[in-house]
Amino acid sequence: MKLGIVTYMWGADWDLPTLIKNCEATGFEGIELRSTHKHGVEPSLTKEQRADVRKRFADSKVTCVGPGSACEYHSVDHGKLQQNIDLTKEFVLLSKDVGGSGVKVRPNGFNKGEEEKKTIERMGLALRECGQFAADHGQEIRVEVHGNGTQKPTVMRDILKVADHPKVVACWNSNPGETVNGSLKTSFDLLKDKLGSTTHIHDLYDADYPYRELFALLKSIGYKGWCLSESPATTDTVRVMRYYRALFDELTRT
Repeated sequence: MKLGIVTYMWGADWDLPTLIKNCEATGFEGIELRSTHKHGVEPSLTKEQRADVRKRFADSKVTCVGPGSACEYHSVDHGKLQQNIDLTKEFVLLSKDVGGSGVKVRPNGFNKGEEEKKTIERMGLALRECGQFAADHGQEIRVEVHGNGTQKPTVMRDILKVADHPKVVACWNSNPGETVNGSLKTSFDLLKDKLGSTTHIHDLYDADYPYRELFALLKSIGYKGWCLSESPATTDTVRVMRYYRALFDELTRT
């Protein structure tokens, strides 16, 4: 397993050279580039700018894991839904051009007054279309276990069942409420066959979330993907990253 960062709180205000430099300095091996942040890696980049991003990563010890979009597929408005599908495809092309391996997307909750089954079907069918496009470009669609109600592993399992595409995979998000009698195994087993190459993790010192068990479960299925820190903001990010690296190594040690 490899340790990386999501530029959600840590790194949101760093430009790309600073991101890469700080990750190299602290032993973080990869970056998921959350859209709208200072790094500026967005679908609006020109061909030349994309080539420059790719080269910056290639010349470093840090891997571009891929873009982290906010694309979502629950809207009953067909126009909005199609906009999100089209934007996902733009992010797929961006990821390919900058050397990434996939795009993070998300469900963002259910529609008030709509039967949940209908929302799940809409999300799944949209993701299937995105997955086919991603497959044509050697990319993954990483569906973050996210959103009010949609963050439940049972719901995510149903969304992915409708999507029914090998390139549409789950991005485990280390959410509260995933433990059953103190263990993650019941929730983990629902999604273990659909996990992709990214997992989001948060504060590793949090005693309410069994990270040691999570890492053991990931190892049990031969997971060799990214564990990406999406942790709360701090005023001394680089120093905290060094401690985070040490704690990750301790918790994942066999």
